[in-house]
Amino acid sequence: MAASNGEKGLIVSFGEMLIDFVPTESGVSLAEAPGFLKAPGGAPANVAIAVSRLGGRSAFVGKLGDDEFGHMLAGILRENGVADQGINFDTGARTALAFVTLKADGDREFMFYRNPSADMLLRPDELDLDLIRSAKVFHYGSISLIVEPCRSAHLKAMEVAKEAGALLSYDPNLREPLWPSKEEAKTQIMSIWDKAEIIKVSDVELEFLTGSDKIDDETAMSLWHPNLKLLLVTLGEKGCRYYAKTFHGSVDPFHVNAVDTTGAGDSFVGALLNKIAEDQSILEDEERLRKVLRFANACGAITTTKKGAIPALPTDAEVLSFLEGK
Repeated sequence: MAASNGEKGLIVSFGEMLIDFVPTESGVSLAEAPGFLKAPGGAPANVAIAVSRLGGRSAFVGKLGDDEFGHMLAGILRENGVADQGINFDTGARTALAFVTLKADGDREFMFYRNPSADMLLRPDELDLDLIRSAKVFHYGSISLIVEPCRSAHLKAMEVAKEAGALLSYDPNLREPLWPSKEEAKTQIMSIWDKAEIIKVSDVELEFLTGSDKIDDETAMSLWHPNLKLLLVTLGEKGCRYYAKTFHGSVDPFHVNAVDTTGAGDSFVGALLNKIAEDQSILEDEERLRKVLRFANACGAITTTKKGAIPALPTDAEVLSFLEGK
């Protein structure tokens, strides 16, 4: 499991990769949009590319359609230095698509084409278990829990990674329109909650999961469980809060002109996991963790300044240059 010969620890990201169709004009409905740009996306894939772009080692595990879009997405992973041996192709189902409405403030809404899409059809017997066992960090979301057989593949991959000694990282990445109901979404998201050692939720997800409209320490700590090493609540333009076993606090945001918030949370997670894969003791050292979270906040902020998630994910040099100007 551990990296040897000075090699960086591998971060394996599990779940969906799809194409976002982003309107060429912000602040209009899907019906009113004059045109769309295709932008590769899917939170777990974004995280894998975010890690690689920052100089880390990452791999993606998931299923794509055996179609032009699927092969295009696999190519994008390879071009960005993400190991692709965990990718399967389905001859009977298409690669997932999402049409994204960009609001005037850069926030977004989604309309999905998945009935079913290839990512939903990944089976446990298709998993590259050796790849998963080699992970220092195994990262996943909750979209892969929605339907079988992908749900069983997700649970199997988590179990194998954990048995091999990987750190489990969970970003629920709530997409309400994909779930049969809000109740089902909450039940399934929470069904694997106590397995993860690192959990990142947004302020919106915190409200959804707790039923509280208060974004405070008490509400956040209601999500704590004994296996957790770090709970993060991202607050968009207000920065983030962190909760570890023996300390908690907040890290200020960076103010930028946000164009598209897609991928900002994934950029944040990728930056954090990249540092943790290098040295897990960061999780027990508040001063060092705060520096890492400041760096991660910068990654998230930079990502909002361009349209589309993957094209906007920064390099290490871009983040350092950004931080020097602050």
